[in-house]
Amino acid sequence: MGNNGSGTLFFSHCNLKCIFCQNYDISIHGEGQEMNDEQIASIMLHLQKIGCHNINLVTPSHVVPQILKALDIAIDSGLNLPLVYNCSGYESIETLRLLNGIIDIYMPDFKFWSSSLSRQYCNAGDYPLVAQKAIKEMYDQVGDLKMDKNGIACSGLLVRHLVMPGILDETRQILRFLKEEISSHTHVNIMSQYRPMGDAFKVKALYLPLMPDEYKKALHMAREFNLTIIR
Repeated sequence: MGNNGSGTLFFSHCNLKCIFCQNYDISIHGEGQEMNDEQIASIMLHLQKIGCHNINLVTPSHVVPQILKALDIAIDSGLNLPLVYNCSGYESIETLRLLNGIIDIYMPDFKFWSSSLSRQYCNAGDYPLVAQKAIKEMYDQVGDLKMDKNGIACSGLLVRHLVMPGILDETRQILRFLKEEISSHTHVNIMSQYRPMGDAFKVKALYLPLMPDEYKKALHMAREFNLTIIR
């Protein structure tokens, strides 16, 4: 909820590089503008000034040291918005522990349960285990998602899952993990916007868009596990 939006900063490149990425030009090709710490801090302060509800750091994993330097400058100049760590879930525990007490809202993806699919689609066969450990660490730091008096998220964990064509078994396994090994109160964003982009044409299974019935089944699964669905 909220009317003023999230103050989103996209960082060029990504540490996962899914072949179907919807931000392919930014995450794979590296489109963007080079900025120093002071410039990034200035953008954060501007986003606060115009009324954004938070600072949303998108694909930040590979530039955490630079972000921390920019935050030092921005906070000294009055930045006090919640900080959102918006990532693929492919995170090192060491990096996450550097962020303990700094990040207010963790918003990771959990894309795949099986290493065979993550190897094929992201060239990262270890993704499922890495994501499980990372999400546990995130939850240990910030707990369940909490809202302020206006119904706007101010702290906690929100896990996103992009439903993809033909692999609803992956969705069920991920939702079960969140329910049984993270929290029965886990907030999830079940996303329906998959469409073939980037290098998706290289894999026959990715040719087709997600069908409405598949998305409805994914939502039903989340309700079966009694997870809190955020849209």
